[in-house]
Amino acid sequence: MTVKDTDMPRQAMKMPSSLIVLRNILGFLMRSPTSAFGLIVLGLLIVIAAFAPWIATHDPYAQDLANTLQAPGNGHLFGTDELGRDIFSRLVWGSRISLTIIFLVSIVVGPIGMIVGTTAGYMGGRLDTVMMRITDIFLSFPSLILSLAFVAALGPSLNNAIIAIALTAWPPIARLARAEAMTFRKADYIAAARLQGASDMRIIFKSIMPMCLPSVLIRLTLNMATVILTAAGLGFLGLGAQPPMPEWGAMIATGRRYMIDSWWLVTFPGLAILTVSLAFNLLGDGLRDALDPKQMNRR
Repeated sequence: MTVKDTDMPRQAMKMPSSLIVLRNILGFLMRSPTSAFGLIVLGLLIVIAAFAPWIATHDPYAQDLANTLQAPGNGHLFGTDELGRDIFSRLVWGSRISLTIIFLVSIVVGPIGMIVGTTAGYMGGRLDTVMMRITDIFLSFPSLILSLAFVAALGPSLNNAIIAIALTAWPPIARLARAEAMTFRKADYIAAARLQGASDMRIIFKSIMPMCLPSVLIRLTLNMATVILTAAGLGFLGLGAQPPMPEWGAMIATGRRYMIDSWWLVTFPGLAILTVSLAFNLLGDGLRDALDPKQMNRR
């Protein structure tokens, strides 16, 4: 055996544990057809959004009144809308808007839900009662109706739609984090941390939150489909992204007046919303199985 052969196991052992876990999760997801579909669609969405200027065949805002309501083909892959704008290019650029909404809502909803839920679950008592009653108030309203109320108060715009969606999407995360925290707060390692003099905030942030993170990530992934549908619904009602932004829900709203004769105006944006929403749901189901402790122990 050569020196290089003996070094290979050592190099493998030096691989960070986080990379090994990520590799195992990706391998598990790719072995399942449904979760692999969700992962591939999400990867394609990111690639399309990143390279939108090169993928789009036309300017998404350029109007060509001589070629309005043109059927798919003849230089326009998905046809044109009522102003002669290329639908394929608008869908490509609209992927950036969808990813922006998903990203901004997730980075707001995740920390808020984690902090509220873990604090309430660990501390208990009156603090838990007050926080959960506030959470129940938000949960008592349908998310779309509550988002409509917030947007109506803030004013119709994409930024206000993101704020409204974030304000209505955190309660399920808080409920989940609270349930997880209540199961961990009586664990032996939490008692050991208390005996060592760790403060409540240190225990929550260093010991409780890392244990709740897998479940919260799964819930966030599943919530992304709801976020896309809510954003599309607000755009359809004229309360989200405003024209001429190529947001998928707004595209359906402007095309519904011509959908009888020009089916492509609503079909392709609707398929984009359906595919991405389905992909996030399937990916969330795959992550739930991949992060299951029983599955991880088998691997």
